[in-house]
Amino acid sequence: MSLEVSGKLLKVLPQQRGQGKNGEWVKQDFIVETTEQYPKKVCFSAWGDKVNDLNRVKVGDELTVSFNVESREYNERWYTDLRSWKIVAASQGAGADMPPFPGEIPPPIDSMDGNEDLPF
Repeated sequence: MSLEVSGKLLKVLPQQRGQGKNGEWVKQDFIVETTEQYPKKVCFSAWGDKVNDLNRVKVGDELTVSFNVESREYNERWYTDLRSWKIVAASQGAGADMPPFPGEIPPPIDSMDGNEDLPF
């Protein structure tokens, strides 16, 4: 299950490190406040190399977090984790291949400058 939330970065918590059966691990939690009519605060976890993505944003930045929901049992209690797998600042959000406005259709190739000599 992959989900996405947009909002403002409120807080970045300290890194946590440890040693597991598969080697060393690193985790960092961060809090995002949604931009809905009734904003919600959501705690996400960044694991491993995704912790470096948090260095590219600062508190107060608008961002979009793509994440998976995972639950696990420990001592007959269940714990749920929102694991981020992509963190994008709003200023980095638009890709070069996207139209400038939502819903705008790019012009046909034959109407673009410099393409008049195409055989089709």
